[in-house]
Amino acid sequence: MAEGTNGERNGSRDKSSDEAALSARLGSLDQRLSEVRDSRKIGTDPSGSEQAQARASAMAMGLRLSSELVAGVLVGAGLGWGFDRLLSTSPWGLIVFLLLGFTAGVMNVMRTAGVMAKQSERL
Repeated sequence: MAEGTNGERNGSRDKSSDEAALSARLGSLDQRLSEVRDSRKIGTDPSGSEQAQARASAMAMGLRLSSELVAGVLVGAGLGWGFDRLLSTSPWGLIVFLLLGFTAGVMNVMRTAGVMAKQSERL
């Protein structure tokens, strides 16, 4: 019986030393993981807000450029339709002013894109 109690005591000591070693290894792993996480945070942006702003800015530029083109075409078509009604030159006023509106829209887009490119280079 004495041997059984001694064996149990040694077994519990082995378990506690195993648990202590496991706990120490776990603490070491946690420390190394936190160091790796900190180094990754330093290497990247502290926040994703800059990326979100850049994406929103690009979206705003795209919408502005597309609206410039569409507005040019619509104004040209409207003026052509108006001249056709006033002068009774059925499709010709619409065709001519639609092409002029398209040309004006493309020129506005190119001008605006050039100005935006210069502004982004300054930043």
